[in-house]
Amino acid sequence: MAPTPERFAKILRVLQKRQPTLTVLMDEVNKPHNLSAIVRTCDAVGVLEAHAVPPSGGKLAEFEGHTYDATSGSAHKWVKVNKQTDALAAVRELQGRGFQVLATHLSQRSVDYREVDYTRPTCVLLGAEKWGVGDGAAQAADHNIVIPMFGMVQSLNVSVAAATILFEAQRQRLAAGMYAAPQLAPADLAALAFEWAYPDLAPAYRERGEAYPALDETGQIIS
Repeated sequence: MAPTPERFAKILRVLQKRQPTLTVLMDEVNKPHNLSAIVRTCDAVGVLEAHAVPPSGGKLAEFEGHTYDATSGSAHKWVKVNKQTDALAAVRELQGRGFQVLATHLSQRSVDYREVDYTRPTCVLLGAEKWGVGDGAAQAADHNIVIPMFGMVQSLNVSVAAATILFEAQRQRLAAGMYAAPQLAPADLAALAFEWAYPDLAPAYRERGEAYPALDETGQIIS
């Protein structure tokens, strides 16, 4: 079914503010509600894609997209979560693509999370609830960042930490005008607009190896 003109206009508005150079890497975050909350925050600040390493010895149902709906407002429909097999390898791969990786990790080289330049291509690396980011990935990261704490408890819930850091990234990027003009290439934006507007049709085109049809300004397929 074709989207309404209003729905398609909203899809375009959202895609025009997506930030392909801002992402997160979740290292064995094992509580479904935390993963869901992080993905929802990603959507809110304009993250295009996220990355996640499933918990060791287990399978996370969220990757199959079955349990987001009630807790994340169906955010998984709008933020693709790429499965990674190893956090360190994922860090190296992202760095090879020009991303700085910021590990939420307390170490001798940790800096206040607000001191970092988030207008650069940035990946925020978040660790599991109990043991945090793995040592290898933390050491490989460009920076270790911390959120200053002044209470008896010295850590935040991982989803709260993610939101705190991502909204600082949004603040800096807004100030730099990075939401004022589309960050996606026109062809990529058009392809995503079709996938979001026609989620039932898009897989068939991909399976056949066919380009998506063009859409008019109201989201109707141009025959």
